[in-house]
Amino acid sequence: MADRHFAVTARGGLDTASFPWRLWTKAKRLGVWDPAAIDLGQDRVDWARLDEAERDVLLRLTSLFAAGEEAVTVDLVPLIEAVARDGHLEEEIYLTSFLFEEAKHVELFRRFLDEVAGTRDELSGYLGPNYRQVFDRELPEALDRLRHDRSREAVALASVTYNLIVEGVLAETGYRAYHAALARNGIMPGMQRGVELTKRDESRHIAFGIYLLGRLVKDGGAPLWGTVQRRMGELAETAIAVIPEVFAPYPVMPLGLRIEEFVDYAVGQFQARLRRLERAVGGDLAGAVDDLVDDSA
Repeated sequence: MADRHFAVTARGGLDTASFPWRLWTKAKRLGVWDPAAIDLGQDRVDWARLDEAERDVLLRLTSLFAAGEEAVTVDLVPLIEAVARDGHLEEEIYLTSFLFEEAKHVELFRRFLDEVAGTRDELSGYLGPNYRQVFDRELPEALDRLRHDRSREAVALASVTYNLIVEGVLAETGYRAYHAALARNGIMPGMQRGVELTKRDESRHIAFGIYLLGRLVKDGGAPLWGTVQRRMGELAETAIAVIPEVFAPYPVMPLGLRIEEFVDYAVGQFQARLRRLERAVGGDLAGAVDDLVDDSA
């Protein structure tokens, strides 16, 4: 058996100036927060004052978040393994924080259901067909493919699905809706804080996804870039369709929410990430991602 190569004992050691290492440093500083420590006392008081439609829309949004966070927690491991097998130690080290952070998010939203909404009811009826397409099929299939195919293309497709669509379009738009529902109405300060912390974690995940895809596209050139573009286009249509699907049951939108605002936001987020990746295609990987370390604070 050949001797193993250990990056940590090799000449030069770890690349602590690299983008993933800088995200790892930030994750150690900002990612260690406890969902159980968030005070939900006022949130329970505010919940009791809401009308039926307002409670229903918050249950719907929370159910989508809770199920989505569970899905990525369960499905993520093959991406970590693929990066590790490819020898990118700094990237793998940062990816170890993903599971921990996604698990915290599961806990946060389940706490809301248990301790604020006070429900143990079956809530899967809130998950519509477009949502199911993303989380029941596209996400697990893309990540599970990495168990037998660790090609550059397979890793890129998994990262597009997870980092750019699930997190970059659906989750970020969901945070926007949650913030609009709570902050603009001056209610539930505990969940406002929990969602802010969750969004901060996810912003680092999205930043890494842009970096990873930029690296892959820089190496893979035009053919891989074409594959990434097609995948983004295919999934964006379904992901954005989740938004009207979520709010369709309400003849009058509760809590002052507006579908158009969230559709516009989702489209804008998608286009912004696409522009960054286009810079990486031209070889400017550093220019495409460096400022994201600060943006992911």
